[in-house]
Amino acid sequence: MALRICVLAFWAAFLSTVSETKGAEPMANSVNQRGDLIDVWLGTSSRRPSQGIYHCTLNTSNGKLSDPTLVAEISGPGFLAMHPSLSVLYAVGGVDGKPSVAAYAIDGTLNNAALKFLNAIEIGDGGAAHVSVDATGKTVLTAQYGGGSTGVFSLNDDGSLQARTQLIKHEGASNAVPGRQTKSHAHWTGFSPDNKFAFVPDLGLDKVLIYKVDAAASRIEPHSAGKIAPGGGPRHMKFHNNGKWIYVLHELDLSVTVFDYDADAGTMTAKQTIETVPKAALAKEKFKSCSEIRVHPSGQFVYAANRGHDTITAFKVDGHTGELTFIEREFVRGATPRNFNIDPSGKWLLAAGQDSHTLASFEVNPDNGELTYNRSNVHAPSCICVLFGRE
Repeated sequence: MALRICVLAFWAAFLSTVSETKGAEPMANSVNQRGDLIDVWLGTSSRRPSQGIYHCTLNTSNGKLSDPTLVAEISGPGFLAMHPSLSVLYAVGGVDGKPSVAAYAIDGTLNNAALKFLNAIEIGDGGAAHVSVDATGKTVLTAQYGGGSTGVFSLNDDGSLQARTQLIKHEGASNAVPGRQTKSHAHWTGFSPDNKFAFVPDLGLDKVLIYKVDAAASRIEPHSAGKIAPGGGPRHMKFHNNGKWIYVLHELDLSVTVFDYDADAGTMTAKQTIETVPKAALAKEKFKSCSEIRVHPSGQFVYAANRGHDTITAFKVDGHTGELTFIEREFVRGATPRNFNIDPSGKWLLAAGQDSHTLASFEVNPDNGELTYNRSNVHAPSCICVLFGRE
């Protein structure tokens, strides 16, 4: 613990403040690349010193990060998503004092990164914890943690927001964890690989709600649900690359459940739950909570972030069953890793420290999945989302 405090104090002492840059450069793909540089877009909380959406670059040859710069002023753009084919970025945050989903055209990238505000639509049920775009680029979903709902929005041909088409309130409560599961808390949204179904893990219900998707009409219809053990608190989930397995991260009991997925029926069946941090290792933590889960581009590894313990847990994926075995836990060199991401090549993992205002780079060993700190750690104000473009 003393070592961790010293490391955080060191970074806080030398990391420089950010400055705003402007530019205008067309973007051919969601992940723009020039030489060894790729774009990294950062969503942040409303906590100071954050002022909105930030941008930096990752050098994929050596894992070094540039200093993030402010590219769009917006209150608490906590999560970001990229249009699947257009150079348009979406954020959920406060616009004119109202919780909204906002669309931005990407006007510049790399050293001339810039965003141009297109429009925003008020969500109408409080702030959103997550945002996603379907594979056709016609529909946006948001998850409202406080309101306990899923918002559905249609898009125009240029990627701007057209209208809110639905606001579906979630009903019920798990009541397994007092104070945390007394009502619905929708936490994430996403789509199946074939775009036929949408998924919304709900921490308060201990369920993953599954909806049929009509992307052309920007409408969803309740279909089924994946059940979580009481008190788990499902937060985020990801599909395996083969589309046959789903990994659901539990915020409250710091574990991951592996599900078999039936793409024809649109159903998920649990078959393994594994802890991210042993309970004994959490005994002295005053705060403990899982936050994000990612599947490595190779499909061989799964990673999960642990707030309070301030680590990322690496798992190996069984190629036949999809089940997980523990590899290691790596300290994120920051405080409160609310989000992290793996670059498209699978070589680098970037971990954001919300409370330390840091973004740290780690090299991923392609053979065993282990992480090695790359000693590149930059000042990223209250960062809670790391986006490389299409995911």
